[in-house]
Amino acid sequence: MVDKTGLAANNTSLSTSDGGHNAVANSAIHTGNPVYRRRSGLNKVMMSLSIVTIVFGLFWLFWIILTLITKGASALSWTLFTEITPGPGASGGLQNAILGSLLMSAVGTAIGTPIGILAGTYLAEYGQRGWLAPMTRFLNDVLLSAPSIVIGLFIYALVVAQQGHYSGWAGSLALAVLVIPVVVRTTDNMLGLIPNGLREAAVALGCPKWRMITMICYRSARAGIITGVLLAIARILGETAPLLFTALSNQFMSWNMNAPMANLPVVIFQYAASPFKDWNELAWAGATLITLFVLGINVLARNMFKK
Repeated sequence: MVDKTGLAANNTSLSTSDGGHNAVANSAIHTGNPVYRRRSGLNKVMMSLSIVTIVFGLFWLFWIILTLITKGASALSWTLFTEITPGPGASGGLQNAILGSLLMSAVGTAIGTPIGILAGTYLAEYGQRGWLAPMTRFLNDVLLSAPSIVIGLFIYALVVAQQGHYSGWAGSLALAVLVIPVVVRTTDNMLGLIPNGLREAAVALGCPKWRMITMICYRSARAGIITGVLLAIARILGETAPLLFTALSNQFMSWNMNAPMANLPVVIFQYAASPFKDWNELAWAGATLITLFVLGINVLARNMFKK
């Protein structure tokens, strides 16, 4: 007598086994599938190209940093921060250039940051309808990508040519124009990431819109907005072209913002192109200072954004 139960079990196991093999054979993720092989090969090629481009970019970055450190480290000393720019063949430092750059960058940031935050706030909170907000975003993107020398020429025609002399105020105004689009873009993006539920909850409790923006939106987007301000500062610290047309330079220490003012980018430009070896060393030292400071600001900004 044949055991029907055992035969049924054997048939079931065989069908299950055959079904499993057929499922594997018919699966798209299988080395025998030509589509899978083609896509896998393309993925490997693109991944290899990505790695090559990353290594290519990092190679030049580390080479630039290494060159700046090796050539500028010898000129880094306490004298660099305590003495003003010297004449040919004399010893000196970059005190007036460092302080001039810090002063004009601080004034430019103080002018550009409130304007950028207010403009970004309008775009994010009030610009949902109408044509003004899209047009403003477009013009801000154009200004963000505009060459800095164009900004310098604009401020030269607007301020320097009218006053008849270069000044620290003109340099600060040129830097402020460079700060504004960066802060506008960052503020607009950061406020746009805040959930609308927070706004609706505040309005439902009777909170005015201006108070909702200052107490809820700004607090929620504070890290991102500060990051944008830091990135804007990092951008303007190394700008040479706008300061050549506005602040020019000054070999002596001067706190007069209504007169030409020394600054690191222009001093580096002048000393690097000079035939004097001591000036070349100071140019390398100044370039090293700017690079290290900008790198520090970028690292700080990224850490703040992660938090």
